[in-house]
Amino acid sequence: MGQRVNVLGVGMTKFAKPGASDDYHVMATQAGKAALADAGVDFKDIEQAYAGYVYGDSTCGQRAVYDLGLTGIPVFNVNNNCSTGSTALMLGKQAIEGGIAECVLVVGFEKMEKGALGSKFNDRTNPLEGHVGVMSKVQGFNAAPPAAQMFGGAGREYRWKYGTKKETFGKISEKARKHAANNPLAIFNQVLSLEEIMASEEVFDPLTRFQCCPPTCGAAAAILCSDAFLQKKGKKASVYIAAQAMATDLPSTFEEDSMIKMVGYDMAKRAAQQVYEKSGLGPKDVNVVELHDCFTANELLTYEALGLCNEGEAEKFIWDGQNTYGGKVVTNPSGGLLSKGHPLGATGVAQCAELVWQLRGQADKRQVPNARVALQHNIGLGGACVVTMYRQG
Repeated sequence: MGQRVNVLGVGMTKFAKPGASDDYHVMATQAGKAALADAGVDFKDIEQAYAGYVYGDSTCGQRAVYDLGLTGIPVFNVNNNCSTGSTALMLGKQAIEGGIAECVLVVGFEKMEKGALGSKFNDRTNPLEGHVGVMSKVQGFNAAPPAAQMFGGAGREYRWKYGTKKETFGKISEKARKHAANNPLAIFNQVLSLEEIMASEEVFDPLTRFQCCPPTCGAAAAILCSDAFLQKKGKKASVYIAAQAMATDLPSTFEEDSMIKMVGYDMAKRAAQQVYEKSGLGPKDVNVVELHDCFTANELLTYEALGLCNEGEAEKFIWDGQNTYGGKVVTNPSGGLLSKGHPLGATGVAQCAELVWQLRGQADKRQVPNARVALQHNIGLGGACVVTMYRQG
């Protein structure tokens, strides 16, 4: 059993639309300074840094960290598609857990361009490669951005399997907007009705425009440390990582002709099962979840992959309000990727920040009552899924 890993400090910038943000290193510096201040430590206490981003040069991490201090520490640049931020967190956690370092900085950032999520993937990194047989079965193939085709196709498959109403997917976005209205760091704070969401431009059935996350710019950071570091500094941490796991694609992704499997359902299910086993906790113990709602279809699928409800029961779970305040588990109180925004490299670290604030009781108007156990889900196609369990210290 390795050393316990505490989340001592977190920070993030307000997310912004492309063209309306500072440069990536400025945002990363702001998030890093906020995390250091929250932790009550100096940059000289940081022994290693892990920098996550998807778009950029090979050593953007150094540029981002150098404005915090030039102490000569190792800086590791991390790219794992949309799960980049949580991958960087996992690497930082392993360094603490294994006794390699006592205090590390994890920072995620992204400065995106308009339409970035809809751009065609190049041949070298195309997550559609090997899935032509699956994609060709989806009506409208090549008529929408690749990501929308994949997740929209998964939503269609779910509808065909269970007879789910299109409005069920829209209800997820309606919830996201209500939650984000209480998050000053979210990109979209305006509440939308279900009717407005369903009336927005169709991107790829069953997804409408307001059911797709926007390309976003922003940064987030976290300070991780050991119990020994806390003792040495005379500090206490109120949140620690109880368990964490990453899963990558399984044969089912490529062999079962299933869009649901293609977008990472089995990866998420496997990673969640490992986290539940490691932590000794289950879905019923979780009070609050930040999950990867890049599209409403993925949030619906993830309820079942994480075991928040049984397979085939997501529609009832949604309409009964079990995914929001007063229900079984509050999902994406931050507004999620749909409304908070999705700066790829920052997303996983921003999820961590939100859950830390929730477990500390510092989430203001969006505070989940009596939050003691939190779950994080961050997925990237290509693929990797990281699931993390946090507990009050």
